Amino acid sequence: MKNLKAIIFDAYGTLFDVNSAAEKCKGKIGDKWENFANYWRTTQLEYTWLRSLMNKHKDFWKITEDSLDKSMKKFKIDQNMRSELLDLYKILSPYPETKNTLEQLKNKNYKIAILSNGTPSLLNGLIEKNNMKIFFDDIFSIEEVGIFKPSSKVYEIPIKKYKIDKHEVAFLSSNTWDVCGGGNFGYNSIWVNRNKNIFDKLDYKPKHVIGDLEELLSIF
Repeated sequence: MKNLKAIIFDAYGTLFDVNSAAEKCKGKIGDKWENFANYWRTTQLEYTWLRSLMNKHKDFWKITEDSLDKSMKKFKIDQNMRSELLDLYKILSPYPETKNTLEQLKNKNYKIAILSNGTPSLLNGLIEKNNMKIFFDDIFSIEEVGIFKPSSKVYEIPIKKYKIDKHEVAFLSSNTWDVCGGGNFGYNSIWVNRNKNIFDKLDYKPKHVIGDLEELLSIF
């Protein structure tokens, strides 16, 4: 990957641990907390895809609420925990290596940005609460185009702002469908495979596969 000008990150599951909200409540939820967290995340993503296909857009926070409601019913979670889980989702924990990796990449003079399904207020709140604002040049939200990833309209947002070519972008995500969305658009997509999953067959092979963000430092 030569002549890179920007490194763009997905947020949820890539920089931030989407299971951390449920994990902080595992004392109340019990042993099913991880299955519950995974179901909540899967339902959340399914709702984004289905709403995009139906042209029935709701913002990511409302979808997060809707998917939580279904998940709580599925796992018989006390409804009194709803507000607590949603509040914790607003302050998801970054992965341990996230801040150090971003700091070192920032020092190499790349444009560093987030491109996410999240709403601007949700993303900015998450960044500020985790003291990470200094690392990013921009926080891009799909709300600018009103459709969720992996629509090509989403991946166009950063290159229009920076006035650069697609091949001058490295894009990182833990979600294989997002890696393929960015890659098929023209980005140099990198898969953050934290859980040793199998890559989906969606007509794209990632430029690199890494186990965590720290491995980026040996690439850039």
